[in-house]
Amino acid sequence: EDFFLKRRHWFFALFGLRRAYRIDAAQLDQAYHEMQGQVHPDRHAHLPETERRLSMQWATQVNEAYRTLKKPLLRAHYLLRLAGAETDHESNTAMSPAFLMEQMEWREAVAEARAAGEHHELEKLMQRLEKHGGEIRAEIERDLDAKKDYAAAADAVRQACPAGTHVEVELDWDTRWEPQRMSPELKVRFGW
Repeated sequence: EDFFLKRRHWFFALFGLRRAYRIDAAQLDQAYHEMQGQVHPDRHAHLPETERRLSMQWATQVNEAYRTLKKPLLRAHYLLRLAGAETDHESNTAMSPAFLMEQMEWREAVAEARAAGEHHELEKLMQRLEKHGGEIRAEIERDLDAKKDYAAAADAVRQACPAGTHVEVELDWDTRWEPQRMSPELKVRFGW
């Protein structure tokens, strides 16, 4: 039997969360910090090698669980896998023409703003992308938590990956290198 299936709800149970897309982020953060306090390898540095190794393995598992549940798309992938519905986003390249057109429009807008040096336009694009990402996350939440429509959720996740990854990375890359031209909100977001 698949090891993954043996620990089906493990990430959620580890942090005392119910199995759902919508989670209490503050509860997750608090549980993570408490758990790290228990399993962090530095706390076990004085113990024999075997126990130090176990501590390292536990810390690694806790970090993986936290990272998976903290990020909405990773959490959606995890929930879909638990439900037996894979997104196959690496191999499933069948996307609707409307989706592909939207991707082209995003990329063209980024390229045009970058070429013209319009950093304010890049900020507007980032805001539009964040709004769009919020709409997709709401759709994923509805499909996973309310409807239990895993096929629809998988489709939304497949669409969210390119929209929320490639274009956002292009925008991040552009604005990170010219912090003096960024709005105060983006400076905080990007850590400048």
